[in-house]
Amino acid sequence: MRIGDPPSLQPDDYSFTHQVRVRFSETDAMGIVHHSRYLPYLEETRVAYLRAIDHPYSETRDQGTDFAIIEVWVGYMRPLRFDDVVDVHLRVIDITRATFQIHYVLTVSGEVRASAVTAHSAVNREGRPVRLPAWMADLTTSR
Repeated sequence: MRIGDPPSLQPDDYSFTHQVRVRFSETDAMGIVHHSRYLPYLEETRVAYLRAIDHPYSETRDQGTDFAIIEVWVGYMRPLRFDDVVDVHLRVIDITRATFQIHYVLTVSGEVRASAVTAHSAVNREGRPVRLPAWMADLTTSR
């Protein structure tokens, strides 16, 4: 799988939003959020999204399926800083039998600060590819 089109920079194009507050420990010597800290923001948002649609990741894992990240892209526009309240907007796209992508846009007070894409593959406990759960087929059209 290869990440295709860049994510939309319009928050209204996204079906789900989760807020995170930047902690001091996530900032670097320049007082801005270190680039490595964006990935946990995306993960927290994915987990919150699955919980919000009544498919908590813990249940999916208990049923023997994990969503391994196989590719990530992040575009940084303006820095995030300590104590910023960041709206992480999410939408699921490009669902196949065993893979999907998620687009994100990160905003502070409506201003776009970053965008991102994660590509995922469904795998079993042994790390072998498997089909996505049946409920995922509806995500790009209904949420």
